[in-house]
Amino acid sequence: MRRPTEHIILLGSKIKDALVRLNELNLDNILFVVDENNKLVGSLTDGDIRRGLIKGIQIDSIVDCVIQTNPKFVVKGQNNLDKIIEFREQNFKIIPVVDNNFRIINIINFRNIKSYLPIDVLLMAGGRGLRLKPLTDNIPKPLLKVGEKPIIQHNIDRLASFGIDDYWISLNYLGELIESHLETELNKNINVEYVWEKEPLGTIGAASKIDNFQHEFILVMNSDLLTNVDYEKFFLDFLEKDADLAVVTIPYQVSIPYAVLETRNGTVESFKEKPTYTYYSNGGIYLMKKKVLNLIPKNTFFNTTDLMEILIKEKCKLISYPFSGYWLDIGKHDDFEKAQFDIKNLLL
Repeated sequence: MRRPTEHIILLGSKIKDALVRLNELNLDNILFVVDENNKLVGSLTDGDIRRGLIKGIQIDSIVDCVIQTNPKFVVKGQNNLDKIIEFREQNFKIIPVVDNNFRIINIINFRNIKSYLPIDVLLMAGGRGLRLKPLTDNIPKPLLKVGEKPIIQHNIDRLASFGIDDYWISLNYLGELIESHLETELNKNINVEYVWEKEPLGTIGAASKIDNFQHEFILVMNSDLLTNVDYEKFFLDFLEKDADLAVVTIPYQVSIPYAVLETRNGTVESFKEKPTYTYYSNGGIYLMKKKVLNLIPKNTFFNTTDLMEILIKEKCKLISYPFSGYWLDIGKHDDFEKAQFDIKNLLL
């Protein structure tokens, strides 16, 4: 991940130099003042300098005498979501992210992102994509373009718009092409690492190979989905219900064109005229506490449904997150053609 520098200025810098920097930042005109170890010590705006000049401080003085020493910030790896929502509602736009030693490691800008979620993402991108042959003969399915960019990039860009900046991507079939594309095309302020599967490990088995997740919450999803899920709402629902694992579920309605009799021991107790039943199918997007990953066997083919069965057996809290927005599993040629049409009007 590239450390941001455009909003950072050193203690001891001249006020005149700070004014030049603030002018260059235009609408995002705030600087964060750090010491020689990149530790956050304050913030600085045009207003701070103006008030200093009114008090008689000279423009050639150093910024130390006009900075605000209690800047807003969030700590990497902590669940800062309540604070993030508060900052956003109070119209704070630029917030530094610090590590446990208060060194700035990122700067978030609410003009560019919707939130800053304390989540790691594991994207499953190792599948063969047999149902999309011959399109996938020489291109892995996650790199098939929907509109102007590959499917996997649509997903990462949307996730990044919610401030998620730590990604693990499982690779197998033509994985070197995915790695090459992402290293040149993605936002440099996010961190991407790769998990290679020598043999297919199912829809979540690759998680057993990762021991350096940055957060206590992990989102696992298939990389061939096209969706406009609001990941902040999903995360808030997960927290509110104190779930161990939540799965996005897609409503599927079945209409019966006849009256349906409800019977017991051959006796009709009631009937429904042409009823419609709603069922919920697995949407391939899962949010879980990191401790849940301890249930996944090492280097073994293992699906997320296997994990859910264990959680049910162990009386853990597995919840459904019904989603009625846009969701498409691009598994077949018809799905791929639909995605090309839908993306023209879909705001991801």
